[in-house]
Amino acid sequence: MTQGTASPSRAHDLRTWLDHLQSTDRLAVARENVPLQHHLAAVAKRLDGKQAVFFPAPDGHRIPVVSGFMSRREWIAEALGVSCQELLPRFRQAVDQPLPWCELEAGQARCQEVVLEDIDLHRQLPIPTHSEHDSGPYLTAGLLIARNPCTGVQNVSIHRIQVHTHDRMALLMLPRHALTYYRMAEERGEALPVAIAIGVDPLTMLASQAITPIDHDELEIAGALHGSPLPVVKCLSNDVRVPADAEIIIEGHIPPGIREPEGPFGEFPKYYSSREEREIIVVDRITHRRAPIFHTIIPAEMEHLLLGAIPREASLLAHLQRSFPTVDDVHLSIGGVGRYHLFIKFRKQREGEAKNLILCAFGAHYDIKHVVVVDNDVDVHNPQQVEWAIATRFQADRDLVVIGGAQGSVLDPSTTLSVQTTDGAPPPPHLQGIGAKMGLDATKPLVYQEHIFTKVRVPGEDSIDLEQEIIPQARVDLLVASAP
Repeated sequence: MTQGTASPSRAHDLRTWLDHLQSTDRLAVARENVPLQHHLAAVAKRLDGKQAVFFPAPDGHRIPVVSGFMSRREWIAEALGVSCQELLPRFRQAVDQPLPWCELEAGQARCQEVVLEDIDLHRQLPIPTHSEHDSGPYLTAGLLIARNPCTGVQNVSIHRIQVHTHDRMALLMLPRHALTYYRMAEERGEALPVAIAIGVDPLTMLASQAITPIDHDELEIAGALHGSPLPVVKCLSNDVRVPADAEIIIEGHIPPGIREPEGPFGEFPKYYSSREEREIIVVDRITHRRAPIFHTIIPAEMEHLLLGAIPREASLLAHLQRSFPTVDDVHLSIGGVGRYHLFIKFRKQREGEAKNLILCAFGAHYDIKHVVVVDNDVDVHNPQQVEWAIATRFQADRDLVVIGGAQGSVLDPSTTLSVQTTDGAPPPPHLQGIGAKMGLDATKPLVYQEHIFTKVRVPGEDSIDLEQEIIPQARVDLLVASAP
């Protein structure tokens, strides 16, 4: 890596962000030749949330690997140049006010400095095998970019992609925009051209997870997060536009009518998904920067969970505030794998309002399984405070909402228990993810006697200046009486 002039509040590309982390002692450098199978993921997991890890020459490969450079909420806010409190509003502003990208001429993009046409994925890229029972090496941090076959508008998303042979990969596409584009192409008997961008900056990674209506290009959201149009370039073998400063681009297509086995794979709920027949990607070309860096996300760890949680939080906050303007904050807890458990902080105006808010939250995203609504004196980012509110303000016979038979996450293993099949096979697609949802109204009543629900506090506890009260490095001699 080159030492540059990376701004502490901006991540112009992956390298400037890594330089900044290195200058602030948040980038660890591993020894050379760390094995790509399991060992690399084990090292990165041990440092998860403390330091990103740079792996030079893993398994002797000429391309280094990096992981964990977005593994704290504070780091993501720092890359955006805002405080943690401003993170969700700033992200939502970018979603609402995207900036069209700026297209570079052929030959001007760093991601196309080197072109590989004789494809051998296992030899050319350092692709790790992460978890114990994963069925092989996986791309976990690649942005899959596809174009609507009818309108040409792009979609950007992250998928798990299992590398099978020298030029074939299988991927999981959940029922979202990329799968919609593929089905549109497949119905016409056509392949869907795609590109996979590996090694992009944190803001472009974050933008890829925005929850938007179909035909909204997340690369335009990335531009808004950066504050200027994102430079893109057209692929050499198809019309997909990719981030010009990405480290590595895999160009390919998803052919119609072909399925191959994929999985098992350790997913974000910290369980394995099953082996099933999935769509495949045929690789046509690889381009990359000179001396590229490969990015991998350790599944189910902080980088994975935060990438999913923060854009969802921004979308949920905006959705809830449209009907409930007194909602102040939301948080998808890490204990709920950044998807399933939603904490909502709001200023209650009427009794019963919290239950309506719970129902609105369930309708906002099918992944949400449990909702806890708390008053505005509770910090939803502090799980101890949320648990305290449940312990002291919630009664199950009065404040519990349960909805059975609702659509939830197909990756939640507990939902498979709701549908029994005679042969023990997974339930059919239309029955997958069916489960129950639970809401807890952990708000205090609007009217109560005396100080029964008044939160205990010590006057001055928030404003005290400890530097004025505590003598630094002072010691006191303690005389401990000897036992008789």
